[in-house]
Amino acid sequence: VQLQASGGGLVQAGGFLRLSCAPNGRYGLPVMGWFRQAPGKEREFVAAIRRRDSSSDYSGSVKGRFTISRDNAKNTMYLQMNSVEPEDTAVYYCSASGRSDWTERVRRTNYAYWGQGTKVTVSS
Repeated sequence: VQLQASGGGLVQAGGFLRLSCAPNGRYGLPVMGWFRQAPGKEREFVAAIRRRDSSSDYSGSVKGRFTISRDNAKNTMYLQMNSVEPEDTAVYYCSASGRSDWTERVRRTNYAYWGQGTKVTVSS
């Protein structure tokens, strides 16, 4: 399964951006998520969504500003990033799990499939 992430770029603080992720060759992945990695830091959980009922979860740093969603008909996941801050600057990775275990959604090890990453730069 290959995940194609897109939508990154340069945006001013307070602006918005939408990332997209489409898994090629696999439909109906139970759990999908976004992680990010800033320079010199570990990759961290951003958001996750469950296909079955569209349940979602967010890290505390993005809750209320970012929205994760998925269009099952298009087999595509999105991350709407509003009110972005310089601290949101990072490479964003989409991920997917073939398991429906929602309890492990924040752990990198829960996700077997990863995209190549799309860079987001927020200028102050």
